[in-house]
Amino acid sequence: MKAMEIKPGIYWVGAKDSLVRDFHGYKTQRGSTYNAFLIVDEKIALIDTVKAPFSQEMLDRITSIVSLDRIDFIVANHAEMDHSGALPDIMRLAKNAQLITSPNCDANLKKHYNTDGWKVSQVRTGQSISLGKRTLTFVQVPFVHWPDSMVAWCPEDKILFSNDAFGQHLSPNSLFDDETPKDIIFEESAKYYANIVYPFANQTDKALEAVKPLAPSIIAPSHGVVWRTMVPEILAEYGKWVKHQNNGSALIVFDSMWESTTKMAKSVRDFFESKNIPVRFCSLKTDHISDIMTSVLSAKYIAIGTPVLNENMMPTMAGFLTYMRGLKPRGKVGFVFGSYGWNFRLHKEIEESLKALEWQIPVPAQSIKYVPSAIELEALQAALEPLIQ
Repeated sequence: MKAMEIKPGIYWVGAKDSLVRDFHGYKTQRGSTYNAFLIVDEKIALIDTVKAPFSQEMLDRITSIVSLDRIDFIVANHAEMDHSGALPDIMRLAKNAQLITSPNCDANLKKHYNTDGWKVSQVRTGQSISLGKRTLTFVQVPFVHWPDSMVAWCPEDKILFSNDAFGQHLSPNSLFDDETPKDIIFEESAKYYANIVYPFANQTDKALEAVKPLAPSIIAPSHGVVWRTMVPEILAEYGKWVKHQNNGSALIVFDSMWESTTKMAKSVRDFFESKNIPVRFCSLKTDHISDIMTSVLSAKYIAIGTPVLNENMMPTMAGFLTYMRGLKPRGKVGFVFGSYGWNFRLHKEIEESLKALEWQIPVPAQSIKYVPSAIELEALQAALEPLIQ
């Protein structure tokens, strides 16, 4: 349980959770990490903690560097339990430590733990603490992604301790971005943004504008790799995501009972391919909604297909639409299709729910009764032409 030095006197003391596969509905096929950082200066600061089951790992890593009674400050950037779970242990053992947190986080921690006896100092944007040669300055970034979220900036080392911003649910073999395959890091960064940060694009945009002038040389998030080589690239990706930019691709998300809607989905796919538009084809029987959201982030066109079941949609589609609407993707061109037996109002109802996301809906919902014929599938493709006008 050794600590890992990221700069002289600054150590990673977090934990890797390589076995976790579900993060409240988010499929984490590559595991996750709970990053915590120890700064050893004239005064010693611990920035964030780890999920409760990994508390001892963190404590062992800290004590490989310093004894717990030497810690002067513990910074809680966010109250969610994957970051704060070990706080009760560390506050009990680091008897001289003062907890530094935002007012909102202080209130939230009191709702999570028995904080009686904790020495707490609330900080607001622009306030700093001195560690000796180093300073920590705090910036509140509400709703990136909780109301209590805060980041810490060390100007002397140009390190941004960014908490949930710029993270990935990823348990890499190594700590740094240049020691992990680039395609995996950026895939997981996009998935993380799409499934966690997406609803708060406006707030994240403001936080990003505050970060850019700092020109950080290292970004140390609370999940995944520490950015030291590709900082400009991840900032550029976030710049696209917060502006709801897309890559011009298409995404088809569907489920089917007797394969009639599948036939329609394939016809929709043929249409996009005939226009040389890259398309991802996702069946809700096989593709997890958190993976589909990564494609929602980058797609321009999103086609939603479901048959009618008991005057409603397939349960898988209901789950996906509930999940997606909560993440509030913007700037999309949407289209709804599907088969039905005797009630086709459903597809119009889904269409209205997409309009509520401020999507463009240039083609009315297309419903085909029972099994689509070749002529009906050709007509479906013809009806799609206004999608790309």
